[in-house]
Formats: sequence, C-alpha cells, structure tokens
Amino acid sequence: MLEKYGHGGDLRSASELFGKNVDELLDYSSNMNPLGPPKSFKQAIEDYWQHIVHYPDPVQRELVAAIADKHKLKQESIVVGNGAAELIDLIVRQLQPAKAALLIPSFVEYEQAIVKAGCEPIYIETSEQLGFIPTLEQLQQVHASKRPDLYMLGYPNNPTGTLIPMEYILYLLDEGATVVIDEAFIDFHLEEEQLTMMQWLERYDRLFVIRSMTKFYSIPGIRLGYMAGDERTIRALKQLQVPWSVNSLAQRLGCIAFSESEFADQTKAWLAEEIPWMKDAIEQLHLKPYATVTNYMLVGIGEHYDINSKQLQQLMGARGILIRDAATFRGLSDRYIRLAIKSRKSNHMMLGALADVLKDYRKDERNVTKS
Repeated sequence: MLEKYGHGGDLRSASELFGKNVDELLDYSSNMNPLGPPKSFKQAIEDYWQHIVHYPDPVQRELVAAIADKHKLKQESIVVGNGAAELIDLIVRQLQPAKAALLIPSFVEYEQAIVKAGCEPIYIETSEQLGFIPTLEQLQQVHASKRPDLYMLGYPNNPTGTLIPMEYILYLLDEGATVVIDEAFIDFHLEEEQLTMMQWLERYDRLFVIRSMTKFYSIPGIRLGYMAGDERTIRALKQLQVPWSVNSLAQRLGCIAFSESEFADQTKAWLAEEIPWMKDAIEQLHLKPYATVTNYMLVGIGEHYDINSKQLQQLMGARGILIRDAATFRGLSDRYIRLAIKSRKSNHMMLGALADVLKDYRKDERNVTKS
C-alpha cells in the first residue's frame, strides 16, 4: 500500500514497493506546483549554509510581518508552523472540542487531529451527484441536531478539489460556530483574493484560516505554513507550540516567496489552462474527471473498466508513475483515484501510461477475466 503513512508523495515507500530508484518515479500522488520552486530559492539555499550556526528567530518576526502585510492583518493574529499539519493539530488541541464536524471525503489529517484530541467526529456526507459539495440544508440540519463545537473544512477540499460556497461558511459563523478553514490550495485560484476567508477574520473571532506554503512554492521538504485568527487564541497556540518549530531556512524562503508575484501569476495562468486540457484528456480515456479549482483532480474509474483503484495504482507504480488510491479517503470507494496536475509533458507521460494499463481492462474488449 503506497499510502501506508496516510499520504501521497511518500517516495521512499514507493521505491521499496515498486523496486525503483526515487529519481525514476513520476509522482502524481502528491500535489506540488510543477513550476516551482522559484529560481530565487536556489541562491537563498546556497547562501544559507553560513547561517546554520545560529538559532532561528523563535517568533519568526520577519516572516510574520510579511504575512501580515500580504493579508492586511495584525501581526498578533498570526502564528507560523512547521507546515499546515502542525497547525491543524495545534488548533484542535487548543480548542479541545467535544464534537467536530468534517466533510467526507476530506483530508485525512482533520480526522486524525480530532480523534487524537479525544473529540467525537461528526461526518457530513457529500455525494457524487452534487459534485461532492454539501447542501446548505445539510449544514443547517447538522448544526441544529449535532451542535458541533468545531467545523474543519478544506477550502478547496481535498481530494475533491471543490470549493464549498462562501455563504455556507458565513452561515455557520453567523450561527456562532467555530470554523477552521484550510486554504492549503486556494492560492492556485485566479480569484484567490476574492475567495479567501482571510477577509472575514476581523468580523468573526471564531474563524481560523490555515495556509500552506509548501504546495504553491513546491517545497514540501521544508515544511512551512501559517494560521490567522483571534489574537487571544493565537497567543495561546504559540504557548502550546513546540519551541523552534520553524527553522531558519523555512523562514527565509517564506519571506522571499511573498515577493514572487510574477511566479504566482505564471502559476495561476498555467493551471487555468491545464485544468480543461486535463479534463478533456481524461474523458477521452472513458474515465470520469470531477470539477476542480486546484492542481489535482478526483477521477472516477467508472463502468468501462474492470479494475479497482488499488490494482490501478499497482500497475501504474510498476511503470514508475505514482497515483493516489482515493479509496483511502473516508467516503470514497475503490472506484476513485486522485491525480495531480503537472506540466503538459509530464501529463502526457502519465496519461499514456494510464491508457496502456487500462486497455487490457476494458469490459467491452477483453475475452478473459483479469485478476
């Protein structure tokens, strides 16, 4: 099982599983920006060696100031973390909810953090027929009957790539709910500034917004994210956080990232062009791509093929291409996979391998049963 630790992008496990060197693998199981890291990071990393003899700034002053400037927030309302994963865990431990609601399917670490904190998860089921987006009536019913202390929502959601309507989130906040919004992939969207929930932080003190910098800038090995919200809660989070959580290289690259406006524009323009191309190419394989606003796509295997997601992952892995078995997400069956969206060249390679694997499993073309 490629997702033995709960995630895609585990190249070490993939290397052991498929008997290939890491540099032989084309990774479609994790969702990094194929345009990154920005070129400016290279020089910063080369210069960094002389600074490793010093401790990092324990309160990340320069980076916090850059984040506050980007989002027009007070510095006191921001906490920086060792990736979004640390912040998800921190906010649940600080708030200590008795019941927390999450969509299914959604990012596995929401439920992990909730369960580890001894909290009861409340599942809000979404359906393929409605594009994996809950209805407002669903949220109203859950809020009225279950009264969750916390809502943990991906925005966009992972693995579906969908955006829950902003008015649904505002409804929950107006009802007095505490809502944590994970915007790990919102910066890929052309209308990021109009869509981000950061703009509502001054109005709602029960709203917390998490951002990851590892996906957009393609630096998952560095680990960097931040959260903004009510100053009192943020101050308490910092007290709960492990000292020296954010290393000095992460802080340095984070500061540089906010000056990379041209890189950001290029990324958004690339994705806006690549999503429809990818959707069309997948449909030509008689698979079912679902609408997405970010750099990954949930794909249904459908009824044309007699193969499940685990088998498909194994056969693609044997060809050196890693895909995500979406059955590992609660609420999805073994008829779904998740694919990253990468450069056109890489996408051609992946789709060619996918077509080659699937041709032997088409129900209308095979004469023998495949195991």
